[in-house]
Amino acid sequence: MTCMNRRDLGLLVLRAGTGGVLMAHGAQKLLGWFGGGGIEGTTAAMEHMGFTPGRQSAIASGLGEAGGGALLLLGLATPAAGAAAAGTMAGAVAVHAPAGFFAQGGGFEYPAFLGFTAAAIGVAGAGRYSVDHATDHVFDQPWTVALAFAGSALAAAAVVGRRNKAQRAAQEDQEDQEAQEVR
Repeated sequence: MTCMNRRDLGLLVLRAGTGGVLMAHGAQKLLGWFGGGGIEGTTAAMEHMGFTPGRQSAIASGLGEAGGGALLLLGLATPAAGAAAAGTMAGAVAVHAPAGFFAQGGGFEYPAFLGFTAAAIGVAGAGRYSVDHATDHVFDQPWTVALAFAGSALAAAAVVGRRNKAQRAAQEDQEDQEAQEVR
């Protein structure tokens, strides 16, 4: 086996593992599988975390994970798949960031790892053992990498920025209310 084949096999293993994990997380959100809350439970969770509107946020998050994961697993439209999954994980990182880095304390270690792994696969490409390769990279052109990641970064920044702004406003309202109660 040549180094090229080993790299392609390694990319297949990495894609399958990362894609499978992301698909399972998305299935929790969308379908309630694997102990997840389904759309209704995820909607409530999204609203509680400050993502509004909750239902659209739940669907977007579930599709980013399940859809991006499925595409990564297949090695299809790999730049878009990696960018979608990475953008979705950026929202999860924002939620977990106040708890610090390590997952054992509720931190952002795990979603950051998934996001960086998905992004790396999206940038590197799916390798020889993929649908992208079988279709002569019809959905994996050099320009799609830049476009997919720019779009994902802008969308993630907008969603996380809107959430952060709403949380700051809610915090200020709560502080004002507490100050009025003291008077």
